[in-house]
Amino acid sequence: MNDHSTVFLADASDRIAGVKKLLAEFELGTDGTVALKANYNSDDPFPATTHPKTLNSIAQHLIKSARTLVMAERSGMGNTTAVLENRGVLDLSRKLGFKLLDLDSARPEDWQDIRAEGLHWRQGFMMARAFTEAERVVQTCCLKTHRFGGHFTMSLKNSVGMIASRIKGTSYDYMRELHSSPYQRLMIAEVNRFYSTDLILMDAAEGFSRGGPDRGTLIKPGLLLAARDRVAVDAVGVALLRLYGTTEEVMRGRIFEQEQIARAASLDIGVDQAKKIDLIALDERSQRAAERIGRVLDEQG
Repeated sequence: MNDHSTVFLADASDRIAGVKKLLAEFELGTDGTVALKANYNSDDPFPATTHPKTLNSIAQHLIKSARTLVMAERSGMGNTTAVLENRGVLDLSRKLGFKLLDLDSARPEDWQDIRAEGLHWRQGFMMARAFTEAERVVQTCCLKTHRFGGHFTMSLKNSVGMIASRIKGTSYDYMRELHSSPYQRLMIAEVNRFYSTDLILMDAAEGFSRGGPDRGTLIKPGLLLAARDRVAVDAVGVALLRLYGTTEEVMRGRIFEQEQIARAASLDIGVDQAKKIDLIALDERSQRAAERIGRVLDEQG
């Protein structure tokens, strides 16, 4: 198990400055490939999807520090090609010069067949090789609840966009299995076992405290969060949602008893206790937020 994990917090009132401040805390340079996973599950504006300024800032930084940048995406609530074009991602990839991979159009050889004992997936699942074979993986996610059974969708749930809904030439629907399963939240966590992260940046300038993932009750925490540990990021995100008042499912019990978090911690994906999360604020506004979040983690973690 991870001994301790640090989550950095920054003021989001100047989003570009905040993102740069967080990125400076991480060494992401590589002579190989960096794979980037953003959040474009639907054709809706932030906070349903990644904010354009957040993606632009992260992509510019990664292009300077890596030989190759590949962004791979699958939209579960829309046509991926249309979503990426409408949200401005296609234009950005052309402007900055990074490779954009629409996973709905991926070839069978672009997927890695994941099967292991103890999974709640009946046939395993297929994960994009863009993430399993990259030298570094960077993820940027949003702060949202999830009305279709996930309870919340942050970094752990965002990883579901790395796996196939269907493989070309086959009929099995992995997403149908996921969304109809009583083990949905455990299955979400299990996806994260098969790739590692070098940075997760959560844009919590705004979020959804109810509803989600495409629309919901809007909150404005005004924060940006970053860490290497997906469990820690999601635990902090749940604490933040609780500060604003959220759904019964997300409010219920201790944070580390939430099924996504508990299952991920049991698989050594991240820390297994709230007391192992160290919050480091990078400015005065985020320091006040860190104190409030820290109290929730202490009392409810």
